[in-house]
Amino acid sequence: MVKIQSDVTVELVKHSASDSDVLWAARVSTAGEQSLEEVHKDPQRSKGLINFLMRDRHGSPFEHNSMTFFISAPIFVFREFHRHRVWSYNEESGRYRELQPVFYVPGKDRKLIQEGRPGKYEFADGTDEQHALVERAMTESYRQSYAAYQEMLEAGIAREVARAVLPVGLFSSMYATCNARALMHFLSLRTKDDRATVPSFPQREIEMVAEKMEAYWAELMPLTHEAFNGNGRIAP
Repeated sequence: MVKIQSDVTVELVKHSASDSDVLWAARVSTAGEQSLEEVHKDPQRSKGLINFLMRDRHGSPFEHNSMTFFISAPIFVFREFHRHRVWSYNEESGRYRELQPVFYVPGKDRKLIQEGRPGKYEFADGTDEQHALVERAMTESYRQSYAAYQEMLEAGIAREVARAVLPVGLFSSMYATCNARALMHFLSLRTKDDRATVPSFPQREIEMVAEKMEAYWAELMPLTHEAFNGNGRIAP
């Protein structure tokens, strides 16, 4: 039985990340071993330093932290994700397990009509008829491809061969680990935000993942997140 989903899953499973990580990393350049005193200090007292580092793009102090996310999303989202290289990824394998019939169909709020030229795309709402067409065409295609996949598995065909018939709308899952600097670069490209100095035109589905990741990060490092937004959402 094919299962249809229109949302993605993002869970923060592990982290070592706080605003104070930025401070002691930055202050070692002038304070040496005395910078250890910053590890347990209230970062609110040094809010200005974080903003200075962000504004003047002193980026390395934002790398001394770690966040690991569990993500479940369509395969086409992961193909865009993997272009971000300062990350660690482990994705489920269609060679070693039978892939489950969970597929993506856009929800009613997903804009369907693409207008404009590359780099300046705008999207408009689809009609009820267009949404119905997308749902019907995708669902029928998913059912046919998964039936072919099952037929080959039942005939003894290796999983790594049979999976070739499955579309990129299939859901996959992975763990993704990054630091705040890498995440800011990801967010600068994969979200559309009025505060951004440099506009971005992300595909909506990867933006859905990015928004959920940003919400977790904003709780872990609120001062860094505030400085990111206050300085045009440009990664330092």
